[in-house]
Amino acid sequence: MLAPVIKKNDRKANLLIGTVSFVVFAVIVILGRVQLKTDLGFDVHVFAKINAIINTTVSILLVLGLIAVKQKQYLNHKKIMLTAMVLSCLFLVSYIGHHLFAGEAKFGGTGSIRIVYYVVLVTHIFLAAVIMPFILYTTYRALTGEWPRHRRLAKITWPIWFYVAVTGPIVYLLISPYYQ
Repeated sequence: MLAPVIKKNDRKANLLIGTVSFVVFAVIVILGRVQLKTDLGFDVHVFAKINAIINTTVSILLVLGLIAVKQKQYLNHKKIMLTAMVLSCLFLVSYIGHHLFAGEAKFGGTGSIRIVYYVVLVTHIFLAAVIMPFILYTTYRALTGEWPRHRRLAKITWPIWFYVAVTGPIVYLLISPYYQ
């Protein structure tokens, strides 16, 4: 196991994780209802493509991180997972940019694909909304060297984060033909 990187302070961690999670969620909800009608000089849907690429990369990193920890390559696991977190932060910036400048797209598919799209979309949105504090707490437990707690949380966090990262590009592939 790796040595702790930060000193444990659950009170500060709870406040910071709760605040960051709430603020990010609030910003996404509020900005989801705002659209800036501005010509940026390029197709603003490039943000959606970037989001899909980032989510795909995060999906791959999550699998590699799981493999690394199963092989007891803890330093490699740490590097991979921190990279996945950084990419997820970049995703949030790009996601906000896309919705701020492009607004909402309406899905135009019909029949069973429409049902599939909305099932994937609704589960993706719900789990994306709840995963952030889990990711942050799981990371905090790792950085403080609390390995049993980290492992317990990771068993919940990893599959949800993976599902969100995989379904993001699926949603993109299904909705992108309807971008205007």
